[in-house]
Amino acid sequence: MNDDLWSAIGDPTRRTMIDLLLAGGSGTATTLAQELPVTRQAVAKHLAVLDRVGLVTGRTAGRERHYQIDEAQLAKAVAQLNAVGASWDARLRRIKRLAEAIERKRDRDG
Repeated sequence: MNDDLWSAIGDPTRRTMIDLLLAGGSGTATTLAQELPVTRQAVAKHLAVLDRVGLVTGRTAGRERHYQIDEAQLAKAVAQLNAVGASWDARLRRIKRLAEAIERKRDRDG
């Protein structure tokens, strides 16, 4: 699992930015800052983090940089999240079975 990727999407502001970019197709630090309770400079720093882990790609147009989601990297993140979720589901099923076995034993020995 890519720790940098999970660190990047662990931030709620960055997750909101991902949602905004997915909804709008692309965006700049300026347009994203208009939708978020942070400054344009903070948005630019968040975009740099997302760019570094490959979740967004940017292209310069005039004085602004336009960002969009890298769908392949996002698909990779989703696949990893699904794998983690499946792993936790299996662990929780094992814990439930153990708890039920303990309860049955307690009832028998009761």
